Amino acid sequence: VQLQASGGGLVRAGGSLRLSCTASGRSFGSYGMAWFRRAPGKPREFVSAIVWSGPRTYYQDSVKGRATISGDGRQNTVYLQIDSPKPEDTAVYYCAAGRRIELVRSELDYDYWGRGTQVTVSS
Repeated sequence: VQLQASGGGLVRAGGSLRLSCTASGRSFGSYGMAWFRRAPGKPREFVSAIVWSGPRTYYQDSVKGRATISGDGRQNTVYLQIDSPKPEDTAVYYCAAGRRIELVRSELDYDYWGRGTQVTVSS
């Protein structure tokens, strides 16, 4: 199973960015998918997740109100849109998929990871 994230690049603060992630390879049933990010010099952190049952969505406080996660559980595809991005949103963004999710915000919940896509927000 491979996850491929796309949509990163250079964006202006106050604009909008949209990331996409699609799974390929053997079929698998995911319980949900998520986005994490690693800013320069910082550990990787949770950004947002979607659990297909419901669906239910979760956000880190710093993006709540600016970010929208969506996707298709049957296709194992997830999107993340961030409106009015800020320079502090600059990071490498990783998508992940989990077959059993309990904590949601923990990396341990996720079995498959993409390589990451760089997002740079200019002020």
